Amino acid sequence: MTMPSSSSWPDQSPSLPITAPARFRISVALCTYNGARFLEAQLDSFLKQSRPLDELVVCDDGSTDETVTMLERFKTRAPFPVHLCRNETRLGSTKNFEKAIGLCSGDFIATSDQDDVWLPDKIALSEEALATNPDRGLVFTNADVVDDDLRSRGHRMWDAIHFGFLARRRVRKGHAFEILLRQWVVTGATMMFKAVYRPYILPIPSSWVHDGWIAFVIGAMAEVGLVERSTVKYRQHAAQQIGGEKLSWKARYELAREMGPPHFRLAYQRCLLAQERLREFSSRLRDRRFLSLVDCKVQHQQRRLAISESRSRWRRIAWALGELFRGGYQRYSSPAGPHFLKDLFL
Repeated sequence: MTMPSSSSWPDQSPSLPITAPARFRISVALCTYNGARFLEAQLDSFLKQSRPLDELVVCDDGSTDETVTMLERFKTRAPFPVHLCRNETRLGSTKNFEKAIGLCSGDFIATSDQDDVWLPDKIALSEEALATNPDRGLVFTNADVVDDDLRSRGHRMWDAIHFGFLARRRVRKGHAFEILLRQWVVTGATMMFKAVYRPYILPIPSSWVHDGWIAFVIGAMAEVGLVERSTVKYRQHAAQQIGGEKLSWKARYELAREMGPPHFRLAYQRCLLAQERLREFSSRLRDRRFLSLVDCKVQHQQRRLAISESRSRWRRIAWALGELFRGGYQRYSSPAGPHFLKDLFL
């Protein structure tokens, strides 16, 4: 299957009124790769949704275990269409999600990992939050962090990523883009977005994680809504690409020590790619001032890269203090304090 390029999608402006159909069609984009150990539980949770799926699109990235066999069996018992595409060559997580999203035909698209379990009202709650506000382009929820056997780890995803009350209030008041400039808050397993924004998010740069990119681009063009409930059991296990572990101060310190120039170079390059995409579609932005904010974010990441590469402790201290007084840490790094201390001392 060949995914159409972003330029082949109809030029539907999200700034124009969208006529709501009698019933929205919901597609789920599921990406798999050697996921047989946990996949069955996730597929079963799709069947238990109080609001049924209209379509499941699965892109398998060259699994060598029983994943594809399980998916073929699921196709025969699912009460909704299941489209299975097997990649001839491995694409990696981000590009595999790009492909799956491009193949979806629904009005709303939800992305799914292979190792979680969706709670029964997951789709219904997200659809309601997205459908009741025509200005919203994306919604996301919280998630219960669980172990291999779905036992609670004692915290939720928003606890792990330090997405606190004040940040959530700013999102509810329509300031999601400013929060997204500072920190990653949208977990792909919990999000749903309107397919009308697909021309602007595709293609997804391979250096980005799909959920961070989708939330950032749509957040610049539309309101982002949140549902203050957990709708997913987010499984923690050794083979996981990105986790939801709640780190201790000691673990965070050790992680900060490991962040060197390659980390900050990647962050800077990602910002440049986001800046380029928003400039390309600048006429679609909710607020033209967002471009200036992105420019400032790029400059902040460029300064942090320079700090990490400098061998002079005194120069690093001077540059970090300068960035603190400019407000860069407060506006573009969260939580600001630890980032400043990392640049100052580590």
